Amino acid sequence: MRRASSSMMRGLASLFIAVGAASAALDARAQASAFPSKPVRLIVPNAPGGAIDILARLFAQHLQPLWGQQVVIEYKPGANTIVGTEVVAKAPPDGHTIGLVVTSHVINPSLRSSLPYDTLKDLTGVTMTAVSHIVIVASPSLEANTLAEVIALAKKSPGKLSYATPGSGSAMHLTGEMLKATTGIDMVHVPFKGSGPAYPEVMAGRIHLLIDPLFSSLSYIKSGKLKPIAVSSARREPMAPDIATVAETIPGFVTQSINGIVVPGATPREIVRKINADFVKVLQVAELKERMAGFGLTPVGNTPEQFDAIIRAEIERWAKVVKDSGAKAD
Repeated sequence: MRRASSSMMRGLASLFIAVGAASAALDARAQASAFPSKPVRLIVPNAPGGAIDILARLFAQHLQPLWGQQVVIEYKPGANTIVGTEVVAKAPPDGHTIGLVVTSHVINPSLRSSLPYDTLKDLTGVTMTAVSHIVIVASPSLEANTLAEVIALAKKSPGKLSYATPGSGSAMHLTGEMLKATTGIDMVHVPFKGSGPAYPEVMAGRIHLLIDPLFSSLSYIKSGKLKPIAVSSARREPMAPDIATVAETIPGFVTQSINGIVVPGATPREIVRKINADFVKVLQVAELKERMAGFGLTPVGNTPEQFDAIIRAEIERWAKVVKDSGAKAD
């Protein structure tokens, strides 16, 4: 009798657990089907202007009809995207606050001694939206025309060459530091708040080099205001096939700029998958793909799990670059 009662209790407990799990699953599906139930905030961790701003506006334009809700773009620049990302990390985990992240998202954990959030625990990936090429360009007056010549010039006059980037801790900054560490050259880093103000300085020859996304530099390259040195991607860019890769001079040297979407870490997986599916759908729209290609972005649109794996791998990879180069946030 006692055995029967014990067995019955175990059976009832299992039944309650199963019912609870089924109820939770139904609740999660109900939440996802109801999403979004109000306007969605899209947090951009940069100032207005530039390709990231354009990308955010394109997303908002195409997501609003899908969701039947307004997508409100909020600009939260500062501290190498940390300010905006913190807003997302500390938002209610209901899917109504979405963050756009760039490569600094995976660099900040190793470059900054402390962050106001845990990149892996407080945030979860939705999808990688795009990747883009990074290019090294030079003032037309610089006597070097190739990467090998730039390296030779830097070795001939240590500490004389300078390179500009859109900010300390950016993928562009770390690409420069990685180049220095790999080749043993000494160049002076000149960080700007965004790359816009850097272009006139490099064109005039007051700063020798600039490292920036290719899409930002391409018009200046085509007009002859800047000369290309190399792209840091694994292969040449089809839109600029005459520009050599860094790897052609330094085998294995590859960096790229990534863009993606994250939400608060506790967001229910059903909602994460719903947001993912809609972003992936938008990334397949011909008009958006054409616009992205126009400023050098290659659409991706992977799964949340794949993007989370990329985030973890990129944090480890950039941590090694930061350690090896001794780079610091200026």
